[in-house]
Amino acid sequence: MALMEVKSLASGYGEVQILWGVDLNLEKGKLTTLVGSNGVGKTTLLSTVMGLLKPRQGTVTFGDRDVTNMSPHARAKAGMVLVPEGRQLFTTMTVYENLEMGAFSSRARANFKQNLEKVYDLFPRLQERAHQKAGTLSGGEQQMVAVGRGLMAEPEILMLDELSLGLSPLLSLTLFETLVRLKGTGLTMLLVEQNVNMALAVSDYAYVLAQGKIWLEGEARQLMKNDEIRQAYLGVVGH
Repeated sequence: MALMEVKSLASGYGEVQILWGVDLNLEKGKLTTLVGSNGVGKTTLLSTVMGLLKPRQGTVTFGDRDVTNMSPHARAKAGMVLVPEGRQLFTTMTVYENLEMGAFSSRARANFKQNLEKVYDLFPRLQERAHQKAGTLSGGEQQMVAVGRGLMAEPEILMLDELSLGLSPLLSLTLFETLVRLKGTGLTMLLVEQNVNMALAVSDYAYVLAQGKIWLEGEARQLMKNDEIRQAYLGVVGH
C-alpha cells in the first residue's frame, strides 16, 4: 500500500523547469531511494513534495489526502518530515535544544520523553553532547542531530536529502546502519543519496532520476545488477 503518491509532477525555479512529469510511490514501511547525478532534480523533487516549491502540474497524495496545495508546515504537522541537505541546524543552540525544536506538533510534544530516549538510543553520542552547541560538533555528529531532530517530529514519512554528503566512509556507514534500524521499526523513508552503492544496498525500492524524469525504477537489489546502472553510477563495466 502506497503511503505517498506523486503523480505527473512538474516543477522548477522561475523560468527553468527541472522536473517533467515525475511519478513516484512510497510504500508504507519501506525504504525507497532516489538516485541520480548532480543537478538532475533530486532536491527539487523533495522541495516540491514538501511544499517548499509550488508544482507546475501534478499531485502529491499522502495517505488519503491530497496535500498538493498544503503549506510545508501543515505537511510537517500531518507527518511528512524532511531532513534537508546541509543539515540546517541552529548552530548556536545546544544539541538538546535542536532536538527540542523537532517536537513542534502537539502529538510529538506529548511523546517528547519517549522520542528523545529513542533518538539517544540510536545516537548515543548525542546524549553525551546534549549540552554542547551544535555548531561545535563534527560534520557526522551534526548529521546525527539533523536526523534526530527529524525523528523528534514523529514522522510518518522521513525524507532525507544527501545523508552522507561530505562525511567519511565510516560515518556514512554508521548512518546507513541507522536507516536499517529505523526500517526495522516500520518507518517509511525516502532517501536521496549520491552514494548509489550504499543507498541501493539498504533500500527496498529505487528510482533513478535523469534529466528531470524517472529513467528507471525497480527493486533495489535488481537495480544493483542492472548493467546500465552499474556503468553509470557504480563505476563497474558490464560484461
